[in-house]
Amino acid sequence: MTSAADEAPLWQPGPDRIATAAVTRFQNWAAERHGAPAGGGYPALHRWSVDELDTFWQAVAEWFDVRFSTPYETVIGDRAMPGAQWFPGAALNYAEHALRAAEDPLRAEAPALLHVDETHTQTPTSWSELRRRVGSLAAELRALGVNRGDRVSGYLPNIPEAVVAFLATAAVGAVWTSCAPDFGARSVLDRFQQVEPVVLFTVDGYRYGGKEHHRADTVAELRRELPTLRAVVHIPLLGTEAPDGALEWSALTAADTEPVFEQVPFDHPLWVLYSSGTTGLPKAIVQSQGGILLEHFKQIGLHCDLGPEDRFFWYTSTGWMMWNFLVSGLLTGTTLVLYDGSPGYPDVSAQWRVAEQTGATLFGTSAAYVMACRKAGIHPGRDFDLSRVQCVATTGSPLPPDGFRWLHDEVADDLWIASVSGGTDVCSCFAGAVPTLPVHIGELQAPGLGTDLQSWDAAGKPVIGEVGELVVTQPMPSMPIRFWNDPDGSRYHDSYFDVYPGVWRHGDWITITERGSVVIHGRSDSTLNRQGVRMGSADIYEAVERLPQIRESLVIGLEEPDGGYWMPLFVHLAEGATLDDELRAAIKHTIRENLSPRHVPDEVIEVPGIPHTLTGKRIEVPVKRLLQGTALAKAVNPGSLDNPELLHFYEHLARERR
Repeated sequence: MTSAADEAPLWQPGPDRIATAAVTRFQNWAAERHGAPAGGGYPALHRWSVDELDTFWQAVAEWFDVRFSTPYETVIGDRAMPGAQWFPGAALNYAEHALRAAEDPLRAEAPALLHVDETHTQTPTSWSELRRRVGSLAAELRALGVNRGDRVSGYLPNIPEAVVAFLATAAVGAVWTSCAPDFGARSVLDRFQQVEPVVLFTVDGYRYGGKEHHRADTVAELRRELPTLRAVVHIPLLGTEAPDGALEWSALTAADTEPVFEQVPFDHPLWVLYSSGTTGLPKAIVQSQGGILLEHFKQIGLHCDLGPEDRFFWYTSTGWMMWNFLVSGLLTGTTLVLYDGSPGYPDVSAQWRVAEQTGATLFGTSAAYVMACRKAGIHPGRDFDLSRVQCVATTGSPLPPDGFRWLHDEVADDLWIASVSGGTDVCSCFAGAVPTLPVHIGELQAPGLGTDLQSWDAAGKPVIGEVGELVVTQPMPSMPIRFWNDPDGSRYHDSYFDVYPGVWRHGDWITITERGSVVIHGRSDSTLNRQGVRMGSADIYEAVERLPQIRESLVIGLEEPDGGYWMPLFVHLAEGATLDDELRAAIKHTIRENLSPRHVPDEVIEVPGIPHTLTGKRIEVPVKRLLQGTALAKAVNPGSLDNPELLHFYEHLARERR
């Protein structure tokens, strides 16, 4: 939470920046056309956007010139959640909008994509070339018999071919789904077998950390275990020959073919994303062409303030929703920076080097990377030319206050720092970046437009200045239209609507402050609850990981059979550190001073490492289940983890405690 010392903003946009921001221009235009408030800045615009939800989304569609090939009957039909109907009657195509910049003769030869690998070789793809490749591949997909609604899968790194394959899939009205090539066969099959793809795009391997990682055996297993495949397309990233029966990428993308964009209903599936799947199979989350189009126009064009002059970099892989979000930067005519490689190779400065080389204006990364840079003592603003970087945005976990300070001190003092929070479930942000608002340390600037974000107490009442459940009380266009293989909708309902009927409960603890900013405290389903007081794990991580001896930590709260409560803190030590009585005392003192005596753990236990999902999130709930005695096979899906071997420590500890 914000202390009195941090009341002054860390950053404040100047009058020129506020005046020229797209969200300001949108508000002025919407005031004239749609009755939005002419004054009051962002808070007034946000209030209007949730009070007049239909009008707001109509205004977004008009402002961004969404091409409806058939008109919509109304903005929102059925408003009930789950199942809200958006723009019934309308038809459109996402890929058509993503490639519109190629139609402008002044932009056609400008770069749409800048691909950078670990050698820091930079390869541009122009708008006209991107459109040509998509046109060629879309025609080939149709020739293969790929139809509207068929699933097309990619086992691909963050390379231009992945963008082309996705856009061609969307152009024909098929449904895209992807995994990164560092996923093992079992993890990929847990995802792809659910949706039964008819085409698989795959590389022969990838480069990471200065090494080549061959994937021929994994690809062979995928082909064996995916009987619905009609075609496999080989992309020779490591230069190998295509395996028997596979098609060559170069042959499918060689023609000079004008793309044909299948016009589909607004709620037609665009892609399938997957939850982390730490317990059981990952949820296969289906989002719509129109819903993603509208939500991403709003998020990228208004909140991220990106346009044709910008270069959009986000460190991500194709197995994380941020890749899908990054690709949507094309909607606003923005150049995408695709970095394929390790975030820390050859050293921890790698991402800053990419930003300098590509002239990135929005630099997106994880909070963990920022904190790793801080611990490494690097000086990006001094050592690299980051003069074009206007905004550093972080997600994946809450950015600790020390991360805000470090970015301000070591990147630029006039830096817009946007800590954002959302989820794969909506492929967007509930709260975060607003270019016209001040930045306060440790806080997300505000809820997003059209997002009726509230913090609710246990009785389902909204609270301000107190910790509560993150809920969204009105529909968003990018909420899932369904889960795959969930015919009665029960899994979808139980995931978000089982606690508060008709209201989306996301599973995070948040505080909405008096000034309208948002503080994220961590997952509510792994909540620490001592003596009736709920505490967020993120607050403890932020305090503990300030200590140079601590590489990472994990805190769990366990209700004991005798009514007691055991709260251990697991610590992964930095190289050379020793968990002795002095360090234990320092950890407890840090937590007590920065938080409260109630936050101090019962034990501090050294571990060989902290387990994460494949997208880098610490897993608290499965570890809690292991410690409660749940068998490993039932507590967690090992294929969803970066290093399943780490779980044996917690399994052994659980046996010792019984």
